[in-house]
Amino acid sequence: MLKIGIAEDDPKIAALLKSALEENDYQVLTVANGIDALELFLKESFSLLIIDVMMSGLNGIQLCKHLRKNNLQTPIFILTAMGTIDDKVTGLEAGADDYLVKPFHLKELLARVAALLRRQPAAVTKTDPKLYFEDLVLDTYSKEVSRAGKTIELSAKEFVLLELFMRNPNRLLSRQYIAEQAWDINFETGTNVIDVYINFLRKKIEKDFERKLIHTKINMGYILK
Repeated sequence: MLKIGIAEDDPKIAALLKSALEENDYQVLTVANGIDALELFLKESFSLLIIDVMMSGLNGIQLCKHLRKNNLQTPIFILTAMGTIDDKVTGLEAGADDYLVKPFHLKELLARVAALLRRQPAAVTKTDPKLYFEDLVLDTYSKEVSRAGKTIELSAKEFVLLELFMRNPNRLLSRQYIAEQAWDINFETGTNVIDVYINFLRKKIEKDFERKLIHTKINMGYILK
């Protein structure tokens, strides 16, 4: 279950957000001021943060800046009653990924939350640089990979491919998307380079293991599941 952190000093709004998100199968933790939010958001791992601008201790802009200075890469969604262009620019320059002005419709907020999570479904925090999928572990700092405790040696390109899959678990990735993300090139329909490298990767992470992780969807792409 994806975990979302909320920093909101209005208890009614915080309760409303918490209820709506939990109804959509998110785990939610709330905090009512900027100081407590900074401590919580740096200590625990979250998939996304929702931050109100007007808070005591640290306001939302200050909180956002502190989080980014601490290298927290978690997507940040800012809520505010201030809706001018300058206000929006200030929030985005502080490190926010999206911005919604109060009053807002819950339906729009939920759609934007889902969109942010799709963009970074497995965000890595400063405190935990590792990605996990079942018994597979990828360390984005040391560039080490293991499965069930067994070290797996990957080439640089194989590592990039695996990281892409582990940041998009249970999501079908087209060959074109994989090419654009892992090679940063325009996809050429005549090449089989993606298929070749995925076969290399499969042999390494699935060898000696009964359960297969990377599956082919014919004429559609590949999925880690």
